[in-house]
Amino acid sequence: MSSPARPTAVRHQILATATMVAFLMYLDRICLANILSSDSFQKNIHLDQGQIDGIKGAFFWAYALFQVPAGWLSDRFGARMLITIYIAAWSLFTAATSFALGFWTLFAARMLCGLAEAGYYPASSGLMTRWAHIEARGFASSVISWGGRVGGAVAPGLTAFVILQSGDWRWAGWLYGVIGILVAACYWAVFREHPRLHPRCNDEEIGLLAEGRGDFQPVKDPPKRFPFLAACRSGNLWLANGVQFFTNIGWAFLILSLPDYLKKVKHLDDGLTGLVTTGALTIGILALPIGGLMTDYISKRHGKRLGRVLPMSLTKFGAAALYLLALRMDSAWGMGIAFGAVTFFADLGLPAMWTFMQDISGRHQAQLFGWGNMWGNFGAAILPLIFTKTLLLFDTNHDFHEGVWLCAAAFVLAGVFALFVNAEKPVTQESA
Repeated sequence: MSSPARPTAVRHQILATATMVAFLMYLDRICLANILSSDSFQKNIHLDQGQIDGIKGAFFWAYALFQVPAGWLSDRFGARMLITIYIAAWSLFTAATSFALGFWTLFAARMLCGLAEAGYYPASSGLMTRWAHIEARGFASSVISWGGRVGGAVAPGLTAFVILQSGDWRWAGWLYGVIGILVAACYWAVFREHPRLHPRCNDEEIGLLAEGRGDFQPVKDPPKRFPFLAACRSGNLWLANGVQFFTNIGWAFLILSLPDYLKKVKHLDDGLTGLVTTGALTIGILALPIGGLMTDYISKRHGKRLGRVLPMSLTKFGAAALYLLALRMDSAWGMGIAFGAVTFFADLGLPAMWTFMQDISGRHQAQLFGWGNMWGNFGAAILPLIFTKTLLLFDTNHDFHEGVWLCAAAFVLAGVFALFVNAEKPVTQESA
């Protein structure tokens, strides 16, 4: 008597590939702050603070505004082709950043990079509903987010290393662009829209992924329009939008302004600035798998509502408190650990947010995820502007404290909004 066949492991390959793409996306996104603050760049291109803030914000404005259209395209035409195009496009625009000659060429390259990156996370949200077991969505979401945070953590140190070794800031964008084209080809080879369409996925793995889902078939009639009225009428979704908006205001300091703080206030050189920033972001990546397991565990014991609310809210209050502690640190490694603790608590609740959006979005996964992510990235886009304005108005001793207090307050507001979300209340009846 033969033993029953084991499920194939295609779902793990899909998850690993999606995680690698997230790594690349954050590498390309976060390298800019260290490029702009490098001595090589500042000797080559002269920009005032307003222009620097405009370039930093260009990516996030474009990224935010294209979230919903990119999500609709993914729901309508499928993720495999579109994500491959997105990866190749943002890689080319990252390389184009290194051909820039001044403000406008840099601004255009970063804006186009933001447009191209906008579609990945909305499409990945829909991907996880098909390629992760229904009881492991939190962990699967955390793994993809973890890949992004690893890329973000590596970006400052790696970018500083590439610039110092080559002697020219332009090599960073060129190198990352070439790597991205190779990743796009890998994604196309590995990914399929649904387990039933993958040639290497056996019946046992399909059965495993189908547990608890009812009819587990490829979507034959994808949504043709964004559920705009339902999204606008959903107070539950607006609460989630508020969580993302204020979270990103609090978090964006770590990737956009922390290098400036370390150089201008603490007077660290390029290499040490890159290492401290990388150290801080590296500590944060440990939170994501823990956060995914935590939301799955709490959900099983206390239901989906508390399983999403507790990680989303309490972690934001912790991040706010740790910002205040970080400002008291003077040593380089003390700052790295303290700011790392901020990133840890900020990211600990991220898998719960991703899973919450999957819970309430139904067949409009990519579009509604894009809608929420749009509001979150509006927060990241305005942070450079309001941070600089806060420093100009209130920071009389130039220690950046007032700007960091602003970010801490944003985390507190995110935590308050998160207390009232409900994962059991879908946006539309189709989402139920």
